Amino acid sequence: MAIAQPSAPSAPCGGVVHVRHRHTENFTILANRLAQRSGSAVTVGVAAYILSLPDGAPITAKALCAHFAEGDIVIRRALRELEAEGWLERRVERGERGTLITRTFVYDQPGARVRAAVPAAVAAVPPPQRQREPEPRPEPDPVPVPEPEPAPQPQPEPRPAPVAAPSPQAVGVLAALRRRDARLALSGRDIARLAPAVDAWFGRGAWPDEIVEALTTALPDRLTARPAGLIGHRLRELLPPQPVPDVGPRTKPSAPPVMPLQNCDGCDRAFRAAAPGRCRDCRGG
Repeated sequence: MAIAQPSAPSAPCGGVVHVRHRHTENFTILANRLAQRSGSAVTVGVAAYILSLPDGAPITAKALCAHFAEGDIVIRRALRELEAEGWLERRVERGERGTLITRTFVYDQPGARVRAAVPAAVAAVPPPQRQREPEPRPEPDPVPVPEPEPAPQPQPEPRPAPVAAPSPQAVGVLAALRRRDARLALSGRDIARLAPAVDAWFGRGAWPDEIVEALTTALPDRLTARPAGLIGHRLRELLPPQPVPDVGPRTKPSAPPVMPLQNCDGCDRAFRAAAPGRCRDCRGG
């Protein structure tokens, strides 16, 4: 006996096979444009979930995060995409007690914003009154801008004070160094540069022979540098101190006055005192 095979619906060679059932309650009509939307699957899922909710259900990001496993950032991105494509619309309206509320309208087709589809309770709410724009205030008078002060004129640079000519004594001392040692022959430029230092020695009471002796004593056997550098170094380092001013002859301090001799009234012993009386021993007894 042959077993009867149930008749199976003809199926395509591959892909999806629909097994449909006719729903009479608890179903939602979803447009293929939304269900087959390319991009994020979270956006399609959020849209399908919102369309299945009854009127008045909360669809804030916090409420959607409590239902889905995705986080706040992903849910908010999906809501922005649905609003940009026209599936959602947010309106700020004034409620019954005058408070501002936000209503979210969901459309099964983008752009099909029919006011008659809004529930009667929602349509009865008057639209928010447009606040009166404040009257423009008169612009204040322009503040006069002070004229810029003239730039200060550049002051002429002070002329350098003329350098005093070196004294003939200083030039003679420096020129005489070559007679002590031929290696200390100085040029005219070096003599003019070193002469003020020699005058400083004269100002401190030095004699020409003393200056020549200080500049030529204990010279090294071999001069590796110019003699002007050696002479300038000695003039700076061996400069004598300032002379001590004369304070006049010193006076010998006066000696203390000598007390006269007195005879003691008690023991007739001599002692020094300004007036007659008793000596120390008699006063103590």
